[in-house]
Amino acid sequence: MTKKLFGTDGIRGRVGENPITPERILHLGYSAGKVFAAMDWHLKKGERPVVLIGKDTRISGYMLESALEAGLSAAGVDVLLSGPMPTSAIAYLIRALRLQAGIVISASHNLYEDNGLKFFSQDAVKLPDEIEMQIEAGIESSIKTMPSAQLGKVQRMRDASGRYIEFCKNTFPYQLDLRGLRIVVDCANGATYHIAGHVFHELGAEVITIGNEPNGLNINHECGATHCSALQDAVKLHRADLGIALDGDGDRVIMADEYGTLFDGDQLVYIIAKHRHQRDVLKGGVVGTLMTNLAIENGLKHLSIPFLRAKVGDRYVMEQLCEKDWYLGGESSGHIICRDKHTTGDGIISALQVLYALRDNNQTLSNFMKEITLYPQRLINVKINRSFKFNEDSSIQKVVEAAESDLNAKGRVLLRASGTEPLIRVMVEGESDQKVDFWVQQIADVVQAASHTLD
Repeated sequence: MTKKLFGTDGIRGRVGENPITPERILHLGYSAGKVFAAMDWHLKKGERPVVLIGKDTRISGYMLESALEAGLSAAGVDVLLSGPMPTSAIAYLIRALRLQAGIVISASHNLYEDNGLKFFSQDAVKLPDEIEMQIEAGIESSIKTMPSAQLGKVQRMRDASGRYIEFCKNTFPYQLDLRGLRIVVDCANGATYHIAGHVFHELGAEVITIGNEPNGLNINHECGATHCSALQDAVKLHRADLGIALDGDGDRVIMADEYGTLFDGDQLVYIIAKHRHQRDVLKGGVVGTLMTNLAIENGLKHLSIPFLRAKVGDRYVMEQLCEKDWYLGGESSGHIICRDKHTTGDGIISALQVLYALRDNNQTLSNFMKEITLYPQRLINVKINRSFKFNEDSSIQKVVEAAESDLNAKGRVLLRASGTEPLIRVMVEGESDQKVDFWVQQIADVVQAASHTLD
């Protein structure tokens, strides 16, 4: 049995289209509630499992929240509503309050027209595949509402943001502070709009917050970790020491130095790893992805830090970290996981780990990264026939071999199929801009031509 609704990061889609409709979310909530109610939680007699629901700031969150809580209540599960909160805050609160599960209504870095659901287990990690499949299997069942006395109760949390702010602050060493730093924080008009600025301010920084006026429609719009020009402009305008850009649900972070130069997730992971290596507290190595820049891998190798590549997606990074019992991993997109600090990726906490490295060494972002120059990396998405098996095509194999030979072990070629669209993602990376540009286009042209022979 394979999953149809759940992807690598929950369920996501266009609002008003299946499965992101009130009716479908109602049934999904009911099915999840029945699955949760049937699990052995070791609760006292008469107690019901409790599920925490959080959301980001997109306007459809109100509608989906109502449908979701109705379905859970009908199944006999109690519900706590946190209101707008980062994804990682929900993960934290599940553990802090000893709850049975959590659900975040968010489409992460997408624009407001999309929305989705992310499910967390009692251990504050993504639900196992088998539980997701059980929820999917029950979504077509009719809703049989529990007797009134057994319906789930719904309550609203009043102190969720305060609890989470303190949690974030406690991941920063108590002997250090951020006094003397001027920081621009871009909240992407998303779930961190009422949280991120307070965290850095209460640690002593002078904070200029932008992207903190959500209206339900402007989440991730020309702001945040996916559109960093607003951050760069604000850093230069306010003569800040650095900038921090989060995404709509707060699990990604991109940073900028005092000149507005951006540092992506690969570079930030390297900074954290290098600092922990200096302090001899880096347990094991670092997990990146197939897209992690080769310069980062080489830099870690120079420091004698083991490095592994997982499939693209923070879920797969976490799987490798747990399997190896390592603590640090991430993606170039800004998903960074510090397992010794949290159970999931957290933009605020990741930024604090970078700031710890900088304060501990009295250095700027640029100085701390001066020995690393990222390799040029180009990506082209090629539309293909859905039945096309690119790994079996001899013309593609031939051009890839030619590219790898020309790059002479000083670069990489990566072809991977999209998990959601009929696309092949062609990536070439190397020391020379000209070679990278030439070969990525050559390979993309061959892939497209080979695919069209099936039309």
